[in-house]
Amino acid sequence: MVPGGGADSPAAAPVAGRSIRARFSALKGVLRRVPGASAVGRFLGRAVEFGTDRYDEETRRRLMILNVVAYLIAVATLVYAVQHVFMDYEVWRPVVLINSTLVVAALAVPFLHRINEIAGGVWLVVAEYVALFALTSYLGRESGVHVQYIIASAAPFLVFGLARIRLVLVIVAVGAVLHIVAWFSFQRPHIAARQDDIDAIFVSAALTTVALIAGTVWYAFRLVERARGETERLLRSILPGKIVTRLRAEPGAIIADDMAEVSVLFADISGFVELSQRLGADGVVRLFNEICREFDTLAVKHGVEKIKTIGDCYMAVAGVPEPVPDPAVRLAAMALDMQKAMVAIEARTGHRVRLRIAMATGPVLAGVIGTAKPSYDVWGPTVNLAARLESNGRPGEIHLCVATGPRLAGAFACEPLPPAELKGFGLADRYRLVAAVTPSGHPPTGSAS
Repeated sequence: MVPGGGADSPAAAPVAGRSIRARFSALKGVLRRVPGASAVGRFLGRAVEFGTDRYDEETRRRLMILNVVAYLIAVATLVYAVQHVFMDYEVWRPVVLINSTLVVAALAVPFLHRINEIAGGVWLVVAEYVALFALTSYLGRESGVHVQYIIASAAPFLVFGLARIRLVLVIVAVGAVLHIVAWFSFQRPHIAARQDDIDAIFVSAALTTVALIAGTVWYAFRLVERARGETERLLRSILPGKIVTRLRAEPGAIIADDMAEVSVLFADISGFVELSQRLGADGVVRLFNEICREFDTLAVKHGVEKIKTIGDCYMAVAGVPEPVPDPAVRLAAMALDMQKAMVAIEARTGHRVRLRIAMATGPVLAGVIGTAKPSYDVWGPTVNLAARLESNGRPGEIHLCVATGPRLAGAFACEPLPPAELKGFGLADRYRLVAAVTPSGHPPTGSAS
């Protein structure tokens, strides 16, 4: 197209920085406030999505971008064609006809998605290549129209992706050959155009080329940064932040730590089997998901690390991956809040769910296991003791090992329990966590005793 030349199919690659449908949804939202404009919004939305229905989400996104590009090319090229009609139609008639043909070719792109996912992109590239060559033959190399072939060094990578690298390389190579051939073949213009007009076309072509290459590179880097950010968020959702930082610094390194003072908590739903039979799969998943979300929020609040869920059991630790001065205090506060959260969940859902909670304190081993689905976990006698205490506990109570109770003195009220026979540990002393101690030094009124 002239002036400005024909942009290759990702001419609007920067437009794809956000979801195309989201942008048009926002536009339609604005149009709804304009009397009679809602129909325009619906038309624009259908136009952008035209021909993309049968593809997966990622392919649809790319094809919708291509549709937007095709429409922009059609509109801009039509404007240039009309402009040259009124300048001097007899002189500019070949340019008007080429641009008019390119308008039709660009508008055909969405229909070609019905063939396959690359048909529209290939069609638009071919149409642009032919149009640029024809325009250069009329306007000469001083017009700079052929410079826009350089856009092909970047744009096809975004249009077709690395999965079709052979097609991309062919398009790039053809663009380079056409650029060189046009330079040596069309040294003089074949129309009686003024030099000022030729110079204006050159400036427009140069600016278009620079803008589109810069936009393509910007968009590519944006995709890389977005993918990196999503990967980082995903890693931090399954691994502690400190561990992610260490893995970034030492990819492939073994993450294994001996931690001297760690508190471990297990919380198990009492009567889960009966509950699952009564609620069914959907109901159980919804309820358990709500419970775990509440617990995850509490873990963040108290500076505690969630390790995992094991069936209907929630496991959390304090003191890993970085040591803390008060791991038992943190977990005790979280355990009491977990009980309060269950009361609130029962009020919202009508389902009575009670927890068996147990805590143990001592040394553990911690590290990352696996590569495909890495997980951060802890091991050792302290972990086993917490698990045994929980399985021997009572619904609605928080049981503590003998090492944890004294560490809570002054901050929480605890009471001794009769020793219990624990597998692997024999007869073990225990405490029950009653409540947090108020500033007066006593448990709050109404706490369990």
